[in-house]
Amino acid sequence: MPVHRRSQLLARALVLTAAATTALGVTTSGSAQAAPGAPDAPSRKDVKAQVEQLYNEAEQASEKYNAAQEAQQRLQGETTVLQGEIAAAQEQLNQLRGDLATVAGAEYRAGGMAQTVQLMLATDPEGYLARARTLDQAAERQNETLHELVTRQRGLDQRRTETAAKLAELDQARRTLADSKQDIQQRLAKAQRLLNSLGVAERARMAAQDAQEAEQRATRGTDRLDLGTTPPASERGAAALAAAVRMIGSPYVYGSTGPRAFDCSGLMYYSWRQAGVSLPRTSQAQAYAGQRVSLSEARPGDLVIFYRDMHHVGMYAGGGVIVHAPYPGARVRYESVNAMPVAGVVRL
Repeated sequence: MPVHRRSQLLARALVLTAAATTALGVTTSGSAQAAPGAPDAPSRKDVKAQVEQLYNEAEQASEKYNAAQEAQQRLQGETTVLQGEIAAAQEQLNQLRGDLATVAGAEYRAGGMAQTVQLMLATDPEGYLARARTLDQAAERQNETLHELVTRQRGLDQRRTETAAKLAELDQARRTLADSKQDIQQRLAKAQRLLNSLGVAERARMAAQDAQEAEQRATRGTDRLDLGTTPPASERGAAALAAAVRMIGSPYVYGSTGPRAFDCSGLMYYSWRQAGVSLPRTSQAQAYAGQRVSLSEARPGDLVIFYRDMHHVGMYAGGGVIVHAPYPGARVRYESVNAMPVAGVVRL
């Protein structure tokens, strides 16, 4: 395993729960001493490997959380619109029924015998004929009203069916949201317990060393990086990259889109919004938001999607470097594009 990758794993292991546990309400406790009769504490290597796996699982759950949150907001808006349409349609339906009742009452009052007989017995034949023509017109309007009534009733029933389906989706999105948050909390709590198993002194030494390395990576500026001379693919790409670079040093917090804290896809969402482009919320959706290009063709501002399941994303800054929100406890920083397996590059 490359040295920089081992260092990254160690940094992730030691700062994993610092910001995220606070943001998500995770409370953890653990003793550095093993209980009598307990099995031997895991080795540092085992802890790093397990915590790295928990980190990946937590980030996957975080993107699922983001997707569920986005779906919840969308469904709430659609449900509100549908409920407004139902109210308006019901009011129109009630009006049509009132009109139909008026026409039916007029027919009832004028009915009871054939029009020829009524004409023969009428004291005012001309007046009767005028009323008959009116009744014929009323009958025509009645048929039109009946047709419109049936059409509107069908439309109303369809809207109600759609609303019921949206409400069911909304309920599912809320459950997914709660489950994903719980999933994140459980993995972060388990990671903390694993870290506690290393012992206080060893954990403190490792934390100090890796915090220093993480801080150096997070705060170094472009004057100390060779980002190359390749220009952005567009003015908007340049603006998005500038926005992301301005956020260097901001903390990673699950589910955040700025302006003070970010998760990986939240930083992309925020930065491109500053450039006037609205991105999808999750890294998986962002992977299909533009044109795919090869890593060798990447230009500043392009999105770089990582891992097979595309649960992490950063922005290409040039020179084989990305800017991204790495993981809980770390801050937005520059990183080598080779630090994680690349799944694809997206140009917007």
